[in-house]
Amino acid sequence: MSYNYTVLNRFLRYVQIDTQSDPESTTVPTTMKQKDLAKVLVAELLEMGVEDAEMDQYGYVYATIPANTTKDVPVICYCSHMDTSPDSSGTGVKPIVHKNYQGQTLVLPDDTSIQINPEQHPDLKAQIGSDIVTASGTTLLGADNKAGVAEIMDFAHYMMTNPDVKHGKIRILFTPDEEVGHGADHVDIQRLGAHYGYTVDGETLGSIEDETFSADGVKVVIHGVSAHPGFAKGNMESAIRIAAKFVESLPINAMTPETTSGKEGFIHPVEMRGSVEQATISFIIRSFVDAELKTFESLLEEHLKAAMVGYSNSSYTFTVTEQYRNMKNILNSCPQVADYAEEAIKRAGIVVKRGSIRGGTDGSRLSFMGLPCPNIFAGEHAFHSKMEWVSVQDMQYAVDTLIHLAKIWEEKS
Repeated sequence: MSYNYTVLNRFLRYVQIDTQSDPESTTVPTTMKQKDLAKVLVAELLEMGVEDAEMDQYGYVYATIPANTTKDVPVICYCSHMDTSPDSSGTGVKPIVHKNYQGQTLVLPDDTSIQINPEQHPDLKAQIGSDIVTASGTTLLGADNKAGVAEIMDFAHYMMTNPDVKHGKIRILFTPDEEVGHGADHVDIQRLGAHYGYTVDGETLGSIEDETFSADGVKVVIHGVSAHPGFAKGNMESAIRIAAKFVESLPINAMTPETTSGKEGFIHPVEMRGSVEQATISFIIRSFVDAELKTFESLLEEHLKAAMVGYSNSSYTFTVTEQYRNMKNILNSCPQVADYAEEAIKRAGIVVKRGSIRGGTDGSRLSFMGLPCPNIFAGEHAFHSKMEWVSVQDMQYAVDTLIHLAKIWEEKS
């Protein structure tokens, strides 16, 4: 496309606004600084002429690009999340543009031990001649998901400045707290008023994902028996020891994140804390097949019961919480949503890579809230780390894809 893209300048601005979410917070959003970016986005949308752009009380941004066609086109929504991961600092991000990348290892100047090696990041090998954006070595970059935010904003700018491009009504949604699992918690589906959606939060150029893990959380609380250690014989039953025995008994050569790939699910302890009297272990359970979650959870409880043997005065609770379900269960009933995205990617001149996400997106939740919502590439790589990077050209291709997708929905209506 012949277009003066604004995506890079937007991206460089957005990543310098700290929007890291906090899994321990009970506020909505979990950090008020996420609203700093939301306010910027609303102001920029209003400046473009998107008249109804607004931020709600929870920090969600809603906006509309009005239809300019006489056809009855389903309303589509483009969605990205504003927060960055708690796994690495998002404070004081200094983005660096490495122009005309030629296959070298990228050494980040503020911590030269942080090196982005194409052997360890094979997608870099496809970026010869591209401009690569990284952070400086002390923070993450924030391409997850500010690349998607910037791409949707550039798409909006294109649509507002090219009124001859026919399209239906398009809703824009920016969410907080996706990285801590709450991105869809306060989406007002009625207010959004869209029939179908697309999250712009994927990795490799040309990728579209219409399948995610199904996910549960399991919280195990072990209640032991405390006693003075000097007089503990025959009395003490340490919850810490039971917890350690339990976790140690779990499979290590299978059913773990580090031993699985593709469509394989896993059981993953993510946190353990405790004392002699009580220990708590939190797990995430993942599978592409809903029924397998129950199998994994039964196996987990069997190991827990075995670990409790010999501790007759101790007890446990085993609590399962549903987190999200495989979006494929919903998208199977409306295949055109992903098919149109495939066609848009092809029209942008890119090879389509249709696949599954070994994780979840806001789209997983939104799909089950009544908004079927696959995931389109944003170009982000090595997310949640100081080695995060994105290609400027990939971001531009994402903008092209969003434009073509809006046109396709209008053409086929």
